[in-house]
Amino acid sequence: MSGIAGIVNLDGAPIDRDLLSRMTKFMSFRGPDGEEIWTESNVGFGNTLLRTDNLCITADARIDGRENTDLTDVERILSAYEKWGEACVEHLIGDFAFVIWDKRSRRLFCARDHFGVKPFFYAHTGNSFVFSNTLNALRLDPRVSVELNETAVYDYLDSGLNQDLSTTIFRDIQRLPGGHALSLTNGSITTRCYWKPAVKNKIRYRNPREYVERFDELLSIAVKDRLRTDRVSISMSGGLDSTSLAAIARDLLPQPAAVHAFSTVYDKLIPDEEWHYSTLAASHLRIPIHHLNADNYSLFDERASGDLDVPEPFLLGPLAAQFNDLLRLMASHGRVALTGYDGDALMNESRRAYVKSVVRSFWMGISAKQISANRSATINSLNSKVWTPLFEGYDPGSTRLPLEVRHPFIDVRLVDYLLSIPAVPWCAQKYILRRAMRDRLPAAVVQRPKTPLTSDPALQLARRAGVRWLDHFEVTPQLTRFVNLSSRRSSVAETPNALWAKLRVFALNHWLAHSLPLDRRMVA
Repeated sequence: MSGIAGIVNLDGAPIDRDLLSRMTKFMSFRGPDGEEIWTESNVGFGNTLLRTDNLCITADARIDGRENTDLTDVERILSAYEKWGEACVEHLIGDFAFVIWDKRSRRLFCARDHFGVKPFFYAHTGNSFVFSNTLNALRLDPRVSVELNETAVYDYLDSGLNQDLSTTIFRDIQRLPGGHALSLTNGSITTRCYWKPAVKNKIRYRNPREYVERFDELLSIAVKDRLRTDRVSISMSGGLDSTSLAAIARDLLPQPAAVHAFSTVYDKLIPDEEWHYSTLAASHLRIPIHHLNADNYSLFDERASGDLDVPEPFLLGPLAAQFNDLLRLMASHGRVALTGYDGDALMNESRRAYVKSVVRSFWMGISAKQISANRSATINSLNSKVWTPLFEGYDPGSTRLPLEVRHPFIDVRLVDYLLSIPAVPWCAQKYILRRAMRDRLPAAVVQRPKTPLTSDPALQLARRAGVRWLDHFEVTPQLTRFVNLSSRRSSVAETPNALWAKLRVFALNHWLAHSLPLDRRMVA
């Protein structure tokens, strides 16, 4: 949960320690336990630091698989770098964003974890390279332009997502995508993809029980690696994914009260069974559960200062207040929380689609080995553009809470395993998870089919309020660069796509007016 930042002056100019100090202090909400900066000539790092004779590293990292070592996370990264160089990322498991200054080769090496759970941003302007895991920390540098990236703005208005994950909403600020590494040598930047989801192996057991046993082992390891605490909050609906994590955490932590469940529920706005099923699971596990009733929230509500203040409009949801209230409740219990994202992506292959794929492959003359490697639904889900705003929305750089949210299903060991076993039956309708949890959760939860909300709460609120308020709001002049306001029309029968388009216009206008301005002198 550390904040990291740094500056490299490519022309050899000394580091502006005042700027580096302000960037580091700006991130104090990430790690309230202390700050540190280091400079040497034209290179400076802020916050979590470790120095050796030839290397200096700053990192926000949790490195997993550490049973046989007493090294800290940062020491393990340095040890891997000293052994494998830039290929070290191919030997690391966990969630991380780190930067290493190699004094011997005058090289800066940066990396982000496989799925991009930990953010990493940078700007290369003139003779300077600045980086941080907190986007707005880079904006404190006056050399970084406040000009917007128009392509990203139009992507947002069109789909709500940035279609180019190497960019941000700002022209000068770039994003290192998940599974990528960056090298800066002699003023030249190179990036490479070191990992992407793919079927690498073919695992077949004679005894079906072995599939479940190995899955249970890997999921338990993923949860254990993400605990490292004596208390944890679980964002727990009444579905199978999050309740399974609660069951495993309950077994791993010595005291039942160490695990608290938190759930957002509705009584009136939409039909909702989450209250019933989440309470059933919590009662079975004998853990406390806290329900946040979301009926009384409105669109773009702001229950606390900063609820709508986010680094990019991609992170500004119409239900931001209830999302942040749930996080605040979880943060009141401890500094670590778990979510059930995303068992659906990993274990919800369609039986019908898989059979069709096998038949089609047979008639095309594709080998059995190639057929077994066709896990298109899972791989497409893992490659979705939605992961970046989801992970960054939970990150302290967006929430400004000292709460680290971790996602045990998004574990490279578990993902590789699930991509290697037969999709049918194990990864169809979460069959393997149901088998693993059948003696640990109530039968009603284990057997419950995937049950999405019957309707979208945001759209329900928009329809109840009427759409005219989306057509009549105080417009910031910058919005007219991107939206033809004269074309806005109200209609009694708005389609979901049309409503979402209007919600995005409203959100962009709010972000331009309230989140875009930033006092470059400010210190958090």
